[in-house]
Formats: sequence, structure tokens, C-alpha cells
Amino acid sequence: MQIKSRLRRISARWYAPALVLALGIVACALYSTGTFDQWKDDRSLDHACDGTLAQGGLRAALHSSHLSAGSEGDSEYLASCSVRNAETGPQRSSLDVKLRWSSAAPPSADLSWYNEDYNGVRGQAAPLGYGWSGIARYQGGWQVMVALDCRNQKDKALVAYGDLRGEPNSATLAGLGQVTTETAQKAAEKHGCQVKAGKRLTSVSLSRLGTPDTAKPLKQAQGSCASLRQLAPTAAGNGVPEIMEYPADGQTPQVNCYLATPEKKPGYGLYAYYGGAAKDFLASEGDNLKKGRGPTYGDKEYAWATARCPESAQPAVFVLYHLYDRDTDTSPVSHHSAQFAASALKAFAGHEAKLRGCSDVQMTSRP
Repeated sequence: MQIKSRLRRISARWYAPALVLALGIVACALYSTGTFDQWKDDRSLDHACDGTLAQGGLRAALHSSHLSAGSEGDSEYLASCSVRNAETGPQRSSLDVKLRWSSAAPPSADLSWYNEDYNGVRGQAAPLGYGWSGIARYQGGWQVMVALDCRNQKDKALVAYGDLRGEPNSATLAGLGQVTTETAQKAAEKHGCQVKAGKRLTSVSLSRLGTPDTAKPLKQAQGSCASLRQLAPTAAGNGVPEIMEYPADGQTPQVNCYLATPEKKPGYGLYAYYGGAAKDFLASEGDNLKKGRGPTYGDKEYAWATARCPESAQPAVFVLYHLYDRDTDTSPVSHHSAQFAASALKAFAGHEAKLRGCSDVQMTSRP
């Protein structure tokens, strides 16, 4: 019995060091094979943006399977996070996602997109399609913005921004769109906001308006400028017989139509804003529209209207600008006709309102 007891004590003394050694070997193996780092990175993705980050399109957006996430720590947003790949050089890229409620004061960075509406086609945004209330836009980098109206709280919407830092192509933009839309949907569900979601995005176009090859005669308009076909003779008489347009889309929060000169320069820009986008646009303008100052603070060469729409308590806003070309420091249309501007905006706003089921279109007079 004494011999057996002694053996058990000896065995116990060996077990502890052996266990520590085994755990050390396992830990070394995990580190040396990168398994631990991968586990840590996967956990960072799971917790990103308060656990609402959609991961389905991340690898396509950042053309890598080695990804990690971190918090942006920005108190101006409901949640924010950044995802980056492990590449170096030209292949290094990152994706930033920010979420907020439309009822909260918008950060100034989110309003800067609307500051270029009067400057050629720089304020343009392409509809995402696939049934999403979202757009893709470019100003030195690509951004996807989604504004999902809360059907059970019509005074607010869940707004999501996805910014891609890196070299874009059709695959990375599709990934950016998928991440942004599906993250917005997850965040809305988490916070009890009932939304109408679209289908999974499989493509986002890199094409933009503005080059001569994007212009065509107004009488051929089929998309966002279709409402102006009836004005083709009048438009030609006012120096804008051509148009630049995006496909018609009944869900996009921003619609663009540009009337162009015979030289294919955009002379007038028409914009429609809905829901959260309308709220942000008005915030970007402050009281300029109401006081008759317009986007260039004094020229009054614009027209605007509003309408009530069923999806949101925020009225839709429709605006026409006499455009300025900052590159040439001129206005492509030298003479602005307030009468033509009002007739073009009335046709545009009426068509948009009918398409969305909106009512009570009001052409707004200026002082």
C-alpha cells in the first residue's frame, strides 16, 4: 500500500508539468500556424459595428480572406467600424461602415456630398437597384449610402454609409454594396426598426454621368429624365436639347437628371430626395432655400418643390439648379430662364411623385 501511494504522488508531480508542457506546445502550434490570429480576427469581425456588420461581401470588397475589424469610436454615430485586409502596397484596402438614425443631427461629413449639387454633375448618385433604397456615389472615393425608412416609426430611417479605401473595380464595389445594405438591415432589425429590404446585391456599376458619351437627345429619355420629354422643343430653345440620365428606380433615395447643351455640357441639374436623404439635403442647405439664396448664396437661379410621400413623415424635396462649371469658371447655359426652370421642375416633380405614390406637390415660391 505504501508503494502504491508513493507511486501516485510521483505520478501527480509529473502530470502538472506535463500538462503545462502540452499546453505550451499547443499554444506554440496555434501561433506558428496563424490559427490564433485568425481566431482573433474572426472575433473582431463578429463584434464589429455592435455585432451588426454583415460579412457576406467583405472578402469581395477587400479582395482578401485575411481580414480584421476595429471600432471607429465615433460618438456621432449609432455604430461605426472599419475592416481592413492584411495586404501591403497597392493591394492594401479598407472598408468603413457608419450607421445612424435620420432623426439625429447629421455629422458635417455626411452633408458634404450635397455641397456640389450646383457644380456640374459632381452631386450625382447612381441608384443601387435590386429593390434597395440606396445609392452609389463618388467624390475622390466610392461610397454606398442606404436609407431604410422605419415602417413602424415613420419619423426616422436607419442610414448606413459604406466607404471603400482602395482601388475599386466591379467586384469590390459589389462587395461594398452588399456589406452596406445587409449591415443596415441587420442594424434596423436589432433596434426594432421594420424596413423594406431589397435583394442581395450582385453588382454595382462603376459608370458615371458627365462625359460626352453619356449625353443623348432629350426626346430619347427613358430613365430619370423621361418626365421632360414633353418639354423637348422648349428645352432646345433654352439651350439644353440633350440629357444625361440614370435608369428609372422607384426605391432610390436620390434621383438625378441633367439637361445638357449641344456641346454636351450639363446646364441644368434636377434632383429628387426622399426620406433620410431629403432630411440631410435640407440640413445641408440650412435656411438658404427658404430665404431665396440657393446653393450659390445669392444668384437665386434655382427652383424647388416638396411633396408628401407614404413611406416617410419627411416630405420629399425636388430641386432644379442652373449649373456652374468650376473647371471653366462659367455656366454652360449663359442665360437662365426662371420660367423654363419652373416648368421643368414641375414636370420632373409631378412624374416622381406619381411614381412613388406621393401627393400634394407644392412648388415653393421664393422671397
